[in-house]
Amino acid sequence: MKLLTQSPTEPNFVQNPYAFYEKIRQQGPLVYWEDYAMPCAISHELVSSIFRDRRFGREVPPEQAKAHPPHLEAFYRIEAHSMLELEPPRHTRLRSLVLRAFTTRRIKALSGDITSLCHEQIDAFPDEPFDLMHAMAAPLPVRVICRLLGVPEEMGPQLLGWSNAMVSMYQARRTPEIESAAATASQEFSDYIRSYIDERRKTPSDDLLSELIAAEEAGERLSTDELITTCILLLNAGHEATVHSFGNGVKTLLEYNTPASAFAPDAIDKTVEEIFRYDPPLHMFTRYAYETIDIAGHRFQRGDEVALLLGAANRDPAVWKDPAVFDPTRCIQTNTSFGGGLHFCVGAPLARLELSIALPILFDACPGLHIVEPPQYANVYHFHGLERLMVSR
Repeated sequence: MKLLTQSPTEPNFVQNPYAFYEKIRQQGPLVYWEDYAMPCAISHELVSSIFRDRRFGREVPPEQAKAHPPHLEAFYRIEAHSMLELEPPRHTRLRSLVLRAFTTRRIKALSGDITSLCHEQIDAFPDEPFDLMHAMAAPLPVRVICRLLGVPEEMGPQLLGWSNAMVSMYQARRTPEIESAAATASQEFSDYIRSYIDERRKTPSDDLLSELIAAEEAGERLSTDELITTCILLLNAGHEATVHSFGNGVKTLLEYNTPASAFAPDAIDKTVEEIFRYDPPLHMFTRYAYETIDIAGHRFQRGDEVALLLGAANRDPAVWKDPAVFDPTRCIQTNTSFGGGLHFCVGAPLARLELSIALPILFDACPGLHIVEPPQYANVYHFHGLERLMVSR
């Protein structure tokens, strides 16, 4: 396995990680990234197969689990009940209960809300140049999630602040200050959701939180701690990916002078899927090996980690012709942006729905929309999203 070095916080890499991906792709489907001290799967085939391989998983083998530092207790107390971090049988139970409430019908029912919220955000655009991330990309998804869960919309900015602080724990440039902010946000977020769950138990409503409280399968229900974590997970993951997909997508659409035909009802699904493929909001997911496994010429031992490079897999020339080119007319082929296997993102249908509604409305309302400053990606790898997107209409 080829050994390669690349700082994940180096400015040029942060702005364009794809150059590095193309360099390492020439070394085979699996390379060793020394900065992360683990093998990395690059090809679409290998990334997809590891996602589906039950011999790999998200949960650290129990004999290798380490005690968490006391100052991060509040953060890891939430993580302990996260579907994202668990394997069967706990994952199976939690996911099945959540999916009983988070149904296709409930997601589709949000279409009207998403439409009205898009118009509200666009109507508030200023006449002078403005940051689209602040004006639409960030507030829209959190408002949608608030309406979905039944949380007051006026809490949106606070929820966004807590979420950003917690999600920062996963980036490459983690610092003691980031850890402290994440722990504080975790405690405050948890306390707020707990009090809101108590309120909803007394006065159920027609919202996802009430449905989650009532969800039952084979006599099983979500505990209060599981409910808290699930709500926080849906808020964090549910808006984080959509914010950056929207920002990255609008940037790309404008840079490519994408024609209006790409937003037509019979074309928008392809456009949205190409956005997720071309410049995804998450570039790396890790898995642990649960037994001795030989893959791509490398032997994994139990407890070894492997990084799945989603941004690289989505530009695999073995799957997509001219993968470095944005083409909204491509036939849809499964990309890796939403993961795969047991952990395929439960929020993927909502993310697709939001973009498929928001983009046509935005470009219809602002046909002259254009970028006025070079966009800059935030230094938060393995996430990949814009710090701001200065535009004018």
